[in-house]
Amino acid sequence: MPAFTKPSAGTLQTFETSIAGLKGVERRTMFGYPSVFLNGNMLACVFQDRIMLRLSDADRSEAIAAHKAKLFEPSPGRAMKEYIELPTAITKDHSAMQRWFELGRTYVATLPAKKPKKK
Repeated sequence: MPAFTKPSAGTLQTFETSIAGLKGVERRTMFGYPSVFLNGNMLACVFQDRIMLRLSDADRSEAIAAHKAKLFEPSPGRAMKEYIELPTAITKDHSAMQRWFELGRTYVATLPAKKPKKK
């Protein structure tokens, strides 16, 4: 089980700034970390002191090849399909973050909507 450590104020601020302009997203908390969903599908989340983002195959490949992003692994060796961990070079660049989050939003919008679970 991974450690649930607190993210830095900078990581939280970067995440908040990145999601500020995204249309139609729903804010939630997952495992005590901020996250955003679109049509019931997770789009992005803070985990420990990292930001992870869901991308299409092509966008994920570009992020890995061009920016040295890596597949998001909450536990070593257990990568989550479709998610990448954004590298510092991207997280420190506001316009780059907005671009990647918009690419993620565009992809997640193509996924079938999930119905809310009954309580």
